[in-house]
Amino acid sequence: MITSQQRNKYLETTVQTATPAQLLIMLYDGAIRFCRQGIEAIKQKNYEEANKSLTRVQEIISEFVITLDKNSAIAENLLRLYEYFNFRLIEANVQKKAESAEEVLGYLLQLKETWIQAARTGSESHAKLG
Repeated sequence: MITSQQRNKYLETTVQTATPAQLLIMLYDGAIRFCRQGIEAIKQKNYEEANKSLTRVQEIISEFVITLDKNSAIAENLLRLYEYFNFRLIEANVQKKAESAEEVLGYLLQLKETWIQAARTGSESHAKLG
């Protein structure tokens, strides 16, 4: 049986050895998981849990903003998108509207898939160069 300490050590090692693309995808996984939890909590009228989960999604989105390469061609568009996500998450949290968070969830799922494809393309390019 795996103990909590063993699992934490495994996760710590995974994060420490991950590439930037893998870290980004892990963050998207977390944002998606917390967004789903927030949506479910709103539907169950568990507003304290919804607040916790949606706030966690906002914290992850803030991390996306902080780590965004401001010199990249898509930085400005991503920044606007992240700001919109936060607006919709706040709306979901304040108005107790799952629909607002569901919209964000859909975008997070699409963006995660896009980053997975970009990471694959990038690793294939490195393999060809090597």
